[in-house]
Amino acid sequence: MKRIFNIIMALVFSLFMSCGEDTIDIVGLGTVTGRVIEATSFIPIENAKVTLSPSNNTVFSDADGYFIMEDVEAGDYSVGVTKEGYLTNFEPATVTKGLSINVIFEMEDETALNRPPLTPSLLSPSDGAEEQELSVQLIWSSKDPDADQITYRLEIKNDYNNDIIKVEALLDTSYVVSNLKYGTKYFWQIAATDSINSEVLSLVSAFKTKVNPENRYFYVRKFSNGNNGIYSSNYNDATSEPENEVQLTADNKNSWRPRKNQASNLVAFLRTQNNEAHLFTMKQDGSNITQVTSAVSVAGYNLNEIDYSWSSNGEKLIYPSYNKLYSINKDGSGLKLIYQTTDGSFITECDWSNDGSMIALKTNDVTGYRASIYTIDMTGTILTTVLTGVNGAVGGLNISVDNKLLLYSQDVSEFESPNNRQLDTRIFVYNFVTGTTNDLSINKAAGTLDLDPRFSPNEAEIIFVNTSNDGLSLKSIYKVDLDFIISIDSRTLLFSNATMPDWE
Repeated sequence: MKRIFNIIMALVFSLFMSCGEDTIDIVGLGTVTGRVIEATSFIPIENAKVTLSPSNNTVFSDADGYFIMEDVEAGDYSVGVTKEGYLTNFEPATVTKGLSINVIFEMEDETALNRPPLTPSLLSPSDGAEEQELSVQLIWSSKDPDADQITYRLEIKNDYNNDIIKVEALLDTSYVVSNLKYGTKYFWQIAATDSINSEVLSLVSAFKTKVNPENRYFYVRKFSNGNNGIYSSNYNDATSEPENEVQLTADNKNSWRPRKNQASNLVAFLRTQNNEAHLFTMKQDGSNITQVTSAVSVAGYNLNEIDYSWSSNGEKLIYPSYNKLYSINKDGSGLKLIYQTTDGSFITECDWSNDGSMIALKTNDVTGYRASIYTIDMTGTILTTVLTGVNGAVGGLNISVDNKLLLYSQDVSEFESPNNRQLDTRIFVYNFVTGTTNDLSINKAAGTLDLDPRFSPNEAEIIFVNTSNDGLSLKSIYKVDLDFIISIDSRTLLFSNATMPDWE
């Protein structure tokens, strides 16, 4: 029995020693080193979290992007790197006893997998469309595969000059472009961006505006920002409606008092430039705006009342500057003083006869009153005095083509106030042959004003402005047959909310 016991104990001890050797046998250790950098710029990334799996050992990259993990048991691992703003990156690593393995991580921006918007499709107007209005709604479409917000950029070119219309940061897929030119071909393109990827450009689409209708009426409307703007239009007598209205001047400029000259086919107007009023010209469609005056501005009492005049051949203009009257060529050359008042009164309005033989003038004092109307020849000699030193407001000069008649307006109430309010302004016609004056507004509605009269091109009618005398109400343009009696029933409303008419 004792012998058997010793044998058993020897076997147990032998087994114990065998198990003990397996337990304390140590697997070799190695080292994992590496660096974290940006994928495109190769700039080191600091504080990137480096994790070893499956051991879950974690370290952070230093200021130069380096990291190290020591005493890592030999074996196969996955090394992961995370950093806010970057895509998580993984690299395999096999650690070998006594050796160091180096792993480089090139981290991509977290948007690297983001997809750009789809190429915009230009929907309307269709490519090659013609007879478009001068205000056109452009419509397009696009989508973003990652549902990112798309911002659009619109660019429009044309076939007549190098002007480019650019509209940035559009969020909608439509835009109304206005103030286009007649008979012009426009090319438009849309760029789409999700603010992550590069812009995606659409194809180029083209459309053409309708032919110039040769509008014959010109007038002024006030924009919401307080500036005046010039418009043109026609009037359809059959439908009793305006048609083809065109905005000729932009709302960021103060432009007023249009005067068309048929010989030059130009429209002259006044515009504020460097805090002064100057004469400009433009084509009938609003293009080719050219400044005429520069050395001597258009000046006097109340710039809204000041008027100037073309020569009938369209080569010159005359305009007032305080107590002086100047002539100037349409290209801005040949500035010449042609008349100066003897009493220092301001010249506010002028009109040059069709044959160029005489000029009608309206003068007033510095308050806008003590008005006179008279004509002079081209040497400055006074020919005819129509009014002299009258009380109340006076204005609206226009000579008939045969030099026989002169239109003007006068406030017969003779009311005067610091704000130049008028109470009963009527249109009169003076006959140079008979020396008589007729009231054309005898049937005018009480409490209203008739202002700014002009002969029609055939001089069978006149065009004028009517408004309430409260100084606040809407001003509108009317026409009426020139029969020396303007009745309320015979007045035809042409354009609402409009002033300073011209009919050529």
